[in-house]
Amino acid sequence: MSGKFITFEGPEGCGKSTQTKLLAENLVAQGIKVACTREPGGTATGEAIRNILQHDAAGEPLAGRAELLLFTASRAQLMDQEILPALEHGDWVLCDRFIDSTMAYQGFARGMDIEILDRINDFSINSRKPDLTLLLDLDVESGFQRLERRYSNGEETFDRFEREARDFHFRVRDGYHKLAKREPNRFRIIEADQAIDEVACSVWNTVKEVLL
Repeated sequence: MSGKFITFEGPEGCGKSTQTKLLAENLVAQGIKVACTREPGGTATGEAIRNILQHDAAGEPLAGRAELLLFTASRAQLMDQEILPALEHGDWVLCDRFIDSTMAYQGFARGMDIEILDRINDFSINSRKPDLTLLLDLDVESGFQRLERRYSNGEETFDRFEREARDFHFRVRDGYHKLAKREPNRFRIIEADQAIDEVACSVWNTVKEVLL
């Protein structure tokens, strides 16, 4: 029996990582075996790529096409090594970002051809799209206020994407809304400007309605 595949998407600061963890806890409480992962990353290869993409590990500016192909290389490795085997085993997989981040960030925000991105994404995931994509929607300024609080202790700092101009992030959020309209059967929009437990409740009710 094939498992279920859920992805979390949204603009910066929307709480994807937290909500992924909370949903996993709810599913486990129902006796469901869950694997949690993230993009870019989730494998040794993917984490090495993440360090280049998020933290400038290569020490040089990334060309747009190189950025795109690094993301999709990490995705292909994650699919083949982790996601597809888990789904075939009957486990549920929760992923913090996936193909729609490429569409929102590289497509709508960076202006790359959407049809080309569709084909590259489809190749990288072996045509296996998520069963459900939860878009945690949050306005850009609220998201950056959250990030400023997160980094206020000085232990971490803004990554390469978080340092992009605000207009870039407005295009990201707008792109997500366009993606949700394009695939309404897969997407569900969750208002993320609520308390953590209220967002978690909305997420859980949505998952129960759609997949349970």
